[in-house]
Amino acid sequence: MELESLATLNAERAARRAAVLVTPLDGGPQRLVKAADVAGDPLGAGIAERLRLGKSGLLETDAGRYFLTVQVPPVRLVVTGAVHISQALAPMARLIDLDVTIIDPRTAFASPERFPDVRLLAAWPDAVLRDMPIDRYTAFAALTHDPKIDDPALAAALRSEAFYVGALGSRKTHAKRLERLGEQGFSDMDLARIKAPIGLPIGAVSPAEIALAILGEVVAALRLTSPRGEAS
Repeated sequence: MELESLATLNAERAARRAAVLVTPLDGGPQRLVKAADVAGDPLGAGIAERLRLGKSGLLETDAGRYFLTVQVPPVRLVVTGAVHISQALAPMARLIDLDVTIIDPRTAFASPERFPDVRLLAAWPDAVLRDMPIDRYTAFAALTHDPKIDDPALAAALRSEAFYVGALGSRKTHAKRLERLGEQGFSDMDLARIKAPIGLPIGAVSPAEIALAILGEVVAALRLTSPRGEAS
């Protein structure tokens, strides 16, 4: 790899942006394609598919064979609410390589004893998220049922490029939530990003089952959508 490409790759990694190193197997120079440049690349469709999968691999085209080395940031899952669902969700999320952060100002809930080996922030979400960029490799889930905690976090998520935004609660609860967020200036298109009731419709009843439904919905949003936000 040329030093210029290596420097660019390192810069993209530091900024939590995806990039792909294209190596022609039939001869020719390597080149680096940033995620922002995929649409205009001659191999755009193949590169986009590899970015969607988050896996390196071979691409065969009429013009030749290429090996695509994919670099994607670690996927984050940011959760408001140190609740029973979060206790089940955190270890499940680690099994599928999600980097979990749980935010809850209620110290009786947000304790290391209840959440071992999890990044746990006992603080108000609006204060935390002010300094925590939410990018297109971040999923967000609001699980407290408390508008004072969930609403500011949802507002931050809706202003971001988060690939998934979900919120716990019944349809009646969510309707009131939409009214509150609408009063803050969010459009119907903005609010439609919120998956609520959260999780895939699998008939979940226990905290562990709800956590499973949430993770299923997160993975679907991650893997069934291209980096440009288009359905695959």
